[in-house]
Amino acid sequence: MPRTADDTWDLASSVGATATMVAAARAVATRAQQPVINDPFAEPLVRAVGVDFFTRLASGELTPADLDTGNSGESPVGMSRFADGMAARTRFFDDFFAAAVDSGVRQAVILASGLDARGYRLTWPDDMTLFEIDQPEVIEFKATTLAGLGARPSTELKTVPVDLRNDWPAALAEAGFDATAPTAWIAEGLLGYLPPDAQDRLLDTIGELSAPGSRLAVESVPSHHEADQEEMREKMQASTDTWRSHGFDLDFSELVFLGDRNDVVDYLRERGWTVEATPTNDLLVRYGLQPLDSDEGFADVVYVSAAK
Repeated sequence: MPRTADDTWDLASSVGATATMVAAARAVATRAQQPVINDPFAEPLVRAVGVDFFTRLASGELTPADLDTGNSGESPVGMSRFADGMAARTRFFDDFFAAAVDSGVRQAVILASGLDARGYRLTWPDDMTLFEIDQPEVIEFKATTLAGLGARPSTELKTVPVDLRNDWPAALAEAGFDATAPTAWIAEGLLGYLPPDAQDRLLDTIGELSAPGSRLAVESVPSHHEADQEEMREKMQASTDTWRSHGFDLDFSELVFLGDRNDVVDYLRERGWTVEATPTNDLLVRYGLQPLDSDEGFADVVYVSAAK
């Protein structure tokens, strides 16, 4: 079912399932011979969600090669490359937080945190405060699951159970957020699931809440003009068909919002941020991973790090 303004989901359906999919990819990346990330919580979190396809992938019972075998080449990216991409993406945001901490920032916000476990697996300063924002059911599920594993946050972790379509700044303030202090913000894997106007509103709100010295990391997804939207949807459908053959049925073409959207780099610069942009392939090479071909799914994503 295509996205609507008031749609809902859990970690096994719609957009929520993409958080589980990414966590499964992090589990795959963690098992790599030369891993660029280490996320020991990815596999148990995926198991707890209970989607058999993702559980088999996260545990290694189903390998990326199993998914990629027989791929006609029409799919925008195979699972092996997807796992590499998620490894590089995860490392980018990990490194962003490390640099922000080194610069003296002691307040951080993860927007749409999903199954992200940075509040547990990263090393933070003693005086750090980390806020995680996501839907109430997602926040409760992750906290309960990790507590059941005996895991404890590695910093002062404050969860903010609110949908980003609602008044999340008020909920963030109620949780103790200090808008006068520099903040490190990340929006990982989020903007493509927002309509173009919602992307702008989110960036504007972050800017309004960011004191001097704040930092922001996001992915800039490209505009898809009307002429190439159908081609993109066909490629997404090819991926859907491949994954469906292994028992997972989710139409990825219905999850994202295509169409014209502002370039994040230009948008932030026009609003006073100092911006660095790193294309996906530069990021993959940085971490010793194979670059993508130009026609592979997320080769045109740009990783953005900004300072105010």
